[in-house]
Amino acid sequence: MVYCDKNDNILEWASEEIAIPYRSPVDNRVHRYFPDFYMKVKERGGKIKRYVIEVKPAKQTKPPVKPKRQTKGYIREAFEYARNQAKWKAAREYCADRMWEFKVITEKELDI
Repeated sequence: MVYCDKNDNILEWASEEIAIPYRSPVDNRVHRYFPDFYMKVKERGGKIKRYVIEVKPAKQTKPPVKPKRQTKGYIREAFEYARNQAKWKAAREYCADRMWEFKVITEKELDI
């Protein structure tokens, strides 16, 4: 957030301001997803681009590895992964309708 405030190329930003409806594969009900950030950025060359950004640990962006016996932890991770995939699909569609870009960034992109 400090980076957003101090970067002259970030013209606008907000945290968890956008509500995107999605259907959860866990309970088949419609929920609201609040992505971490919205940004309006002046790109190289002066083009203005809008982004919706989700920050997640890299581990949560990949399907969980199935253990030899199904544990509660694995089931929880599988549900969370399925829920995230539904959220991100809805976010990509939301952004495509507005000619924005949806990105999931991890500690790798943040150099953490």
